[in-house]
Amino acid sequence: MGRGKLRIYLGAAPGVGKTYAMLSEGHRRVERGTDCVVAFVEHHDRPRTEVMLHGLETVPRREIAYRGTSFPEMDIDAVLARHPAVALVDELAHTNVPGSRNPKRWQDVEELLAAGIDVIATVNIQHLESLGDVVESITGVRQQETVPDEIVRRADQIELVDMSPQALRRRMAHGNIYKPDKVDAALSNYFRPGNLTALRELALLWTADRVDEYLRQYRGEHNIRSTWQARERIVVGLTGGPEGRTLIRRATRLAEKGAGGEVLAVYISRSDGLTSASPKELADQRTLVEDLGGTFHHVIGDDVPSALLEFARGVNATQIVLGSSRRRSWQYIFGPGVGQTVARDSGPDLDVHIVTHEEAAKGRGLPVARGARLGRARILWGWVVGVAGPILLSLLLTHVDADLGLANDMLLFLALTVASALLGGFLPALAAAAFGSVLLNWFFTPPLHRLTVADPKNIVAIAVFFGVGMSVASVVDLAARRTHQAARLRAEAEVLSYLAGSVLRLGIPAAQPEGETGLEALLERVRETFSMESVALLERSGDLEPWTCAASVGAHPVERPEDADVDMPVGDHLALALSGRVLPAEDRRVLGAFAAQAAVFLDRQRLVDEAEEARKLAEGNKIRTSLLAAVSHDLRTPLAGIKASVTSLRSDDVEWSEEDKAVLLEGIEEGADRLDHLVGNLLDMSRLQTGTVTPLIRPTDLDEVVPMALGGVPDGSVELDIPRPCPWSPSTAASWSGPSPTSSRTPSSTAPRASPSSSPPACSANASNCG
Repeated sequence: MGRGKLRIYLGAAPGVGKTYAMLSEGHRRVERGTDCVVAFVEHHDRPRTEVMLHGLETVPRREIAYRGTSFPEMDIDAVLARHPAVALVDELAHTNVPGSRNPKRWQDVEELLAAGIDVIATVNIQHLESLGDVVESITGVRQQETVPDEIVRRADQIELVDMSPQALRRRMAHGNIYKPDKVDAALSNYFRPGNLTALRELALLWTADRVDEYLRQYRGEHNIRSTWQARERIVVGLTGGPEGRTLIRRATRLAEKGAGGEVLAVYISRSDGLTSASPKELADQRTLVEDLGGTFHHVIGDDVPSALLEFARGVNATQIVLGSSRRRSWQYIFGPGVGQTVARDSGPDLDVHIVTHEEAAKGRGLPVARGARLGRARILWGWVVGVAGPILLSLLLTHVDADLGLANDMLLFLALTVASALLGGFLPALAAAAFGSVLLNWFFTPPLHRLTVADPKNIVAIAVFFGVGMSVASVVDLAARRTHQAARLRAEAEVLSYLAGSVLRLGIPAAQPEGETGLEALLERVRETFSMESVALLERSGDLEPWTCAASVGAHPVERPEDADVDMPVGDHLALALSGRVLPAEDRRVLGAFAAQAAVFLDRQRLVDEAEEARKLAEGNKIRTSLLAAVSHDLRTPLAGIKASVTSLRSDDVEWSEEDKAVLLEGIEEGADRLDHLVGNLLDMSRLQTGTVTPLIRPTDLDEVVPMALGGVPDGSVELDIPRPCPWSPSTAASWSGPSPTSSRTPSSTAPRASPSSSPPACSANASNCG
């Protein structure tokens, strides 16, 4: 049998007509021939609601006594026994009276749905758990009865029962909601126009979010990529620059103009991880957009305009907000900017806003990342060779009385250019080539000491020299960048190889340091890899719940992702927080792999703990089952003896002598003592299972155990074998040269009595049934 369907009538306040609408739907179902019953409806003495109950089958309520008063509650057992097709249940957030099966009515509804019964229920917006603080700040009343949002969100249908505040207050004044003696107090407190307006807006917005979920699901199922402008959804394109805050605030103002607008900030980074964006600035912008009610997204894409448009169409956005380009005028010779490309390719379904800001047309600055790959010392020596080298070479060649010729002079200057390129990269080599060309023209090309060249061949030679210098500098710079990328990729490959190997080492104690869990070892590897002071894995159970530390290494780990220098979210409720320094953007890809692996470690660690708890429970159940199977026979034997003795004593057919009565009473007493002993053993076993008592393990003589175990067994029915003396262990038993274990046979009625020295506790006894 499948799960039942849930339909909820949602209202902004009491009295808007939720129960009336639910009963009207019930009448429509009955008219269509559906088996529909009223499981619980509270009409609150409202005449029109009470009239709607006529013609509907009502399941009798269950009366529960509590503190001397009887309270009517929904009889969940009666509804399940009746098993209608549809059940009407009012006031979903209601708290049941103590003594009911479930604390909350929504839990009763869950049982009905699990039984395959469709449920139609009602609830007010102020009873949703996530809105408790908001409703309290509006109305000043804290709602004690709440229902989890997830229960309402999982409903198959949600229908909003709406009514304007003025109409609701008129209903209140006419006495259609509360009794006349409560009307004035309600109108002046909870049912004030401002309160009702705010609650109505909450209900409308919450329902709109739910409708938007349905819309996204439908578009995904039908692979619809075009934008449906059903709701204003604004995408903000961030570059990691300081203008991002201006764009976020501007987009928020645009969203506020359209009711229910949503802001999604997106940062697009290249797949190779090379970017000049500041991770700290991105973190601050993410905090800002989340504080303003928006969401932050990080997307990978080499083609920024295409990735931005793809993201916008994927979330069904209606507007895109971009900042004016920071490029200078001459930089447009390399092609149009992101803003122009997005505006050109957006199509008619997306509006693109270009927002001016203080950083516009100021340039992006020099790409310092290239130089950083070579190191500061090499860059400094490259500039020294590129600038001072040509000057010293010119002084040397002009003061040496040796005419080497223009070609040799150019080769010497070219050697300096190559040297500066090898040391400092492209820019020092560019300076060396330009400076060398000027010095060659001034000192070594006729006419001398003038920046003119008389012979066209010399012009070609200088041009070739400059071109060769630039080519060599470009090749050297490219080789340096490729070397840096190869080193980084090699490091990433080593880290990923370690993570792949850690998957195979999961749960192997020998692969983990003593006293350290696999998760802690992984976090320590993260700290060492990125040279951090501390690393913490933070988690929380919900969006509004505080963060807790699942595991951490290093000194002074942070308690919130916002306090960390670098944080990497893993899902919605897990984050890896690092403190010590700000990581470059290219390291976040490897950090993301570490974060994902940490989440796997945490999940597996908890699964292992749960498996261990399940194993202990299974062992306890096995022991209890074996114990019950063994004790069932042991309990039956003394009970049978007691029953037989009592029956004999009460029999009127036999005249018992005093000696016979004494024997029968003695049998009753022995059986009762044995029962008491068995019950005591059961209680001791239960205390051992619960950990109330700790067992004291010590050697035990078989003479103490075997006769007690054979108590109540008829004499002569069991043969008992105990060697003399008993060996202490299997190893000593193997070297035992005494009598054969089967050489002595003693009836159970005369159990052997051996001294502790001659009957060690590790001995085993063999008993066989002779009857």
